Amino acid sequence: MRLTLSASARVSFTRRPECGGSPSAAEAGQCPADKVSTDATKPVTTPGKGVTGNVLAAIDLSKEPANIVDRKLRLRKLVVQPDGIVPWHSHGDRPAIIYIIEGEITEYASNCAVPIIHKAGDVARETSATSHWWKNTRDKTVTLLSADVQHDESDHNM
Repeated sequence: MRLTLSASARVSFTRRPECGGSPSAAEAGQCPADKVSTDATKPVTTPGKGVTGNVLAAIDLSKEPANIVDRKLRLRKLVVQPDGIVPWHSHGDRPAIIYIIEGEITEYASNCAVPIIHKAGDVARETSATSHWWKNTRDKTVTLLSADVQHDESDHNM
């Protein structure tokens, strides 16, 4: 990718809290600091629908120098149709990073008292403290990239 800036171009960067910067009130795709709470959103039983995914690549981490047994580093492309739902799931055993390629999707997280809106270009960090579900409440398809450390091969959640 090539980036060209004119002499009059202005570029600004915001340091993310998890990278050592201070929080930004306008941080996209994050729970507002005053809305973070334990068990703020209770589990729901809404079934998944309108979500397709395929594994783009995977690495067996037991065969790498890190030698992490029974784990795969996996990259998936997920497509969520309008009104599509990724059902409630936990990341207690499967950390992940989600990149929103296109569209807008709403996350309902156990540790946030308000829904979190993720837009194209946003990144969501899903740590062991994350349990949540997602819904495409818009009329356009959402495309995501999901990189996770998979332990249970029968776990097909986002």
